Amino acid sequence: MVVPELRAWRAARPHVVRVARSVGPQLVRVAEAVKPPLVRASEAVKPPLARAAGVVKPLVKQPSTVQFTTGAATLGLVVAVTVATAAGPWDSTGQRTAERDWAASRERAGGADHGHVPGTSGKEPAPAPSAASVLAGLGSATGSAPSPGEKALAKVLGPLLDDPALGTDRAGAVVDLATGKRLYGKGADDALTPASTTKIATAVAALTAAGPDHRIRTRAVLEPGTEEVVLVGGGDPTLTARKDADGNASLRDLADDTARALKSRKKGKAGKVTLSYDTSLYAGSTRHPIGPNTNLAPVTALMADEGRLNDSSSGPADRSEDPAGDAARTFADFLHERGIRTTVPGTSKASDRAKTLATVQSPPLSALVERMLTSSDNDIAEALARQTALAAGEPASFKGGGTAVRKQLKKLDLPLKGVKFADGSGLDRADKLTADLLTALLAEAADPDRPELRPALTGLPVAGFTGTLSKRYAGRPGTGVVRAKTGTLTGVHTLAGTVVDAEGRLLAFAFLTESDPPANPATAQQGLDELASTLATCGCD
Repeated sequence: MVVPELRAWRAARPHVVRVARSVGPQLVRVAEAVKPPLVRASEAVKPPLARAAGVVKPLVKQPSTVQFTTGAATLGLVVAVTVATAAGPWDSTGQRTAERDWAASRERAGGADHGHVPGTSGKEPAPAPSAASVLAGLGSATGSAPSPGEKALAKVLGPLLDDPALGTDRAGAVVDLATGKRLYGKGADDALTPASTTKIATAVAALTAAGPDHRIRTRAVLEPGTEEVVLVGGGDPTLTARKDADGNASLRDLADDTARALKSRKKGKAGKVTLSYDTSLYAGSTRHPIGPNTNLAPVTALMADEGRLNDSSSGPADRSEDPAGDAARTFADFLHERGIRTTVPGTSKASDRAKTLATVQSPPLSALVERMLTSSDNDIAEALARQTALAAGEPASFKGGGTAVRKQLKKLDLPLKGVKFADGSGLDRADKLTADLLTALLAEAADPDRPELRPALTGLPVAGFTGTLSKRYAGRPGTGVVRAKTGTLTGVHTLAGTVVDAEGRLLAFAFLTESDPPANPATAQQGLDELASTLATCGCD
């Protein structure tokens, strides 16, 4: 049986909850205070009560309903008086001071100290401390706060960047994102090996060329007059064959739709088809100049789960030597499970007359950019460089991608002197970037007139929390307020991103170091983190 809630209780419940919250702490303190005397009193009266109970026991019978009700009411009155007393004094308006204290603590903004609230006891709970914004908005506090002084910045950053532990070659730049003015520069125009900070350039170029809403399609098509089905790769690095697609394009879904479309042609009858796969969208070698590597699969227009041979989704992993062929064979297995028999897949090229049977699409390019930057995903980086090449009319290859990235950045009038793009990921040591270009890229992405570039900022790892910075900055003031892309190769350490300084000003920074022989990796990374943390705590007027 379900007992309906009384209307009176529904109306009173919010007030009871508020009172319970306000008196709870006081009742705990009262209970702790009276517990010892009650225990002593109980021990003292136990013998007399036992004797009295023995005398009156024969006289006591089952209590009547009236007796029971009267006793319960009396006990309830005692408890109510105790609660009211414990709740603290009542103010002139009839509101408990404790309840007002609780309400005041709820209404106050976060911060270390916001002053006394009139009408409260002064003992209200302290609110949570305020934290600086991870990425402050332009045009708000960042535009009105004083900009750091150039001499003051040079005074605090210079000695840190001069530390020999960073390596033999060092460069750095700091830019005020509200004005675009460079506030600090040391070797800022020197082109050094950027490692994975190259991905910032790849991100801006791809967003500019293809747009943040662009999605990469993988298709299954049927050649006219034949029973040949061609799996056409579009270059989606996030295509997955796993049961949980997690928002990515699913090879299983593509098999579902393809099987359904094939069966509809033959009125529900299953048949056998010739299965081929097409990777002709990309040109040139599939192998990165570094050779086989756990950080990158062969770069091809068709792959599932980045060619990973385990169930990982990021970081180093053993990779397939033939990710396109593996994806096609997996697709064949899925078709078999859905009643479509196939031949062993082979390579082919879909004709312009082929009819589309089914299509799946990647997440928007903006999401791919964020994932690439946060996890430093090399497979996505190389795919985005090729999407940039396709949008720019260049061959979708390592060389074509580099040419296209440079072409897009030149359109944005960014400083490219001495700059070279050999790939999209930064794994190639032939890449050369400057601190000046990296800060200019970040400034471009922060421009209020270019919202399409914002993922190049929002994808940056947060110091101490996400991505490649999740295990760095322990105990440093940059934790939570520095957002930056890391770069690491043997003898190369870089860091580029944004930070809100002590005055609330949003700054972009880039620090690059390289050394032969290599510097100590841990020491070099700590030195870069110290530079960014110094910016976070610097008023530097």
